[in-house]
Amino acid sequence: MKKPVLTIAGSDPSGGAGIQADLKALSANNVFGMSILTSITAQNTCGVSSVFHLPSSIIQAQLDAIFSDISVTTIKTGMLATVEIMTTVSHALTTQRIEHLVVDPVMVAKGGHVLLDNEAISTLKDTLCPQATLITPNIHEAEVLSGITIQTLAEARNAAKIIHQLGCQYVLIKGGHLSEQPGTDLLYDGRFFRMFKADFIQTKHTHGSGCTLASAIAAQLAKGKSMADAIEAAKSYTTEAIRFGFSLGQGHGPTDHFYFLPR
Repeated sequence: MKKPVLTIAGSDPSGGAGIQADLKALSANNVFGMSILTSITAQNTCGVSSVFHLPSSIIQAQLDAIFSDISVTTIKTGMLATVEIMTTVSHALTTQRIEHLVVDPVMVAKGGHVLLDNEAISTLKDTLCPQATLITPNIHEAEVLSGITIQTLAEARNAAKIIHQLGCQYVLIKGGHLSEQPGTDLLYDGRFFRMFKADFIQTKHTHGSGCTLASAIAAQLAKGKSMADAIEAAKSYTTEAIRFGFSLGQGHGPTDHFYFLPR
């Protein structure tokens, strides 16, 4: 039987990011993806034009529906945009026996639209980070969470140490925007660092790559891989998805989640 993995995130109607990307990545990594919607965005490859946050009551109802019926031990979170949404999700997770919680701290869309209220950043630090098995910030998000500027691997290491103190088990700082060795991701477990390197692909078609990586990691963890092996497999998958990314619309095209299927 396939392992069930739940994603809790916002929607992207253009299909490249958000819950749509999560479900594609989960399926491509051979687990059964389930989803709870937190926000509806109006967006395309050029950016986000509008956002509607679902009431916490319907988010709670979705959570109750899943948890009352299905045993879920691996969860990935994405866009949790407000204090109320963050608190609702965080509290619900405390009632479950979660083995793996992968937190993708979505803050800003690729086009620049802010997807996380300033007030919710403190809630993220205080509630969700201590529950997380792994948190996967990109460079910008790691700067916000750590309070320091990151351009080099040494600065990324310092940021990882600060973020780890928020209570998560592992920190993975995604290095796609590093000035030094771009594309190198840095994992910290509170004692040791490990770097994950892959080809850095010069392309603008990376819409949803962060969602894709976090979801792929969650899938690999659900299948029983260690953290390092899960990240290795997920990074390899995401790199190829980016390599086969394609032009769609007038902006940042999506990655190809099913690049391995016959064309």
